[in-house]
Amino acid sequence: MTETTPTPSPRFDTLPLDAKLLRAVDDQGYATMTPIQAKAIPVVLSGRDVMGAAQTGTGKTAAFSIPLLQRMLKHENASASPARHPVRALVLAPTRELADQVANNVKSYAKHTQLRVACVFGGVDMKPQTLQLKGGVEVLIATPGRLLDHIEAKNCVLNQVEYVVLDEADRMLDIGFLPDLQRILSFLPKTRQTLLFSATFSPEIKRLAQSYLQEPELVEVARPNATASTVEQRFFSVEDDDKRAAVLHLLRQRQITQSIVFVNSKLGAARLARSFERDGLKTAALHGDKSQDERLKSLEAFKRGEVELLVATDVAARGLDIADLPAVFNFDVPFNAEDYVHRIGRTGRAGASGLAFTLVSRSDARLVAEIEKLIKRKLELEPVQLEDERPRRAERRDRDDRSEGGRTESRSEGGREDRPRREREDRRDEAYGSSHAPRPQQRAPYDPLFDKPYEASDRVEPPSWDSASASAVQAARGGASSASSVKPKRKVAALFGAKRPAETAES
Repeated sequence: MTETTPTPSPRFDTLPLDAKLLRAVDDQGYATMTPIQAKAIPVVLSGRDVMGAAQTGTGKTAAFSIPLLQRMLKHENASASPARHPVRALVLAPTRELADQVANNVKSYAKHTQLRVACVFGGVDMKPQTLQLKGGVEVLIATPGRLLDHIEAKNCVLNQVEYVVLDEADRMLDIGFLPDLQRILSFLPKTRQTLLFSATFSPEIKRLAQSYLQEPELVEVARPNATASTVEQRFFSVEDDDKRAAVLHLLRQRQITQSIVFVNSKLGAARLARSFERDGLKTAALHGDKSQDERLKSLEAFKRGEVELLVATDVAARGLDIADLPAVFNFDVPFNAEDYVHRIGRTGRAGASGLAFTLVSRSDARLVAEIEKLIKRKLELEPVQLEDERPRRAERRDRDDRSEGGRTESRSEGGREDRPRREREDRRDEAYGSSHAPRPQQRAPYDPLFDKPYEASDRVEPPSWDSASASAVQAARGGASSASSVKPKRKVAALFGAKRPAETAES
């Protein structure tokens, strides 16, 4: 039986590209094309609309940016007039980080040309972006919300756009950008070339393509929603309280120097990052509550290797290209199964190997089943043998069920190191109530004065402000009168024609 020789990857210099673009590609260290680039670039150069489906990390950005720059070279000029540099190509991205990354890639490919590239996104001041737009831009990369702000402020005109790219369109629909997309596309000319690239294709994406693409050609190099074969996927059964210890254990066991830890909430990301900092790891948090400047600084520090762990929400799950990232942790199982594909796609990029660890608790069974259905693969849960494990809830429950003498014996056997922790647990149970075995309720002490029923008194004393009554009472008691300390009641004339006492006597 003869062995089949693998087909060599085609080279960029075999494409009808300008020497300026080939030089820029060579500067990036690329010689051969990835499968999605080899299939998509010729179709884009022909002028047809494209729906590109490829797993993340396969070079989709170069697949649409290089051919678009080639087609736009006919508009290249060195004029200083902004009118000679209108927006010709528009690239829409769902997140600020992805937009900034795409802009950096496009700038690197266009650095030997006269084409101008700009990127606009929210979270930063609009004034520098406005100056750049009014100075003239051929290629504009933007997030939908900030682009609409510039359109309403009349900072950019899109009536000469010839090429539109919807990058990670499924994510834009997930976070509610469909109305913004429809508004933006209404400002564009009807005659244009539209490209839609994404790692996953949902039914909503297909309906969007039918509405805005004209006879698109479907370009697929992998099964939709497939995960990269270079990524080793492991699922571990861990209790919620032990997840952080499991991450530290796997980092030491696999000797992982850098990793992204994904969580489902912004508050959880901030808290977990502080916890890893206390464990001695250089950690940064990346989530939506941080300013754009803080997010970019954290991402750049992580790319430079100054940060060991990047605790992030799904804002870092789409399109971020981090070279040689060894591992990804799913501290929380994602609510959306498609986000799992994007999360683990941050590692194992460009043919490199990677690790993807997912920590699964008892409440995550439904979410894991959805991931199995999406990737069409049966997932096996593995136990994690943790070192220096904390006492499990069941162990603490058994200890609480013991007698007081048994508890004292257990403490003495546990040693001096465990005693402060156990004493804190006991104090916590006493302060907040234990969720384990009920404690015997102590009866409150008997108070004869408090428990005595109310008895009405037979003595009725007049109010102290009535001096006559007070004097009579004191005289009856035979004691010294204290009425001198009480001011006598003043006689105030009544209103509405009331008669004085003298008048009353004469009458």
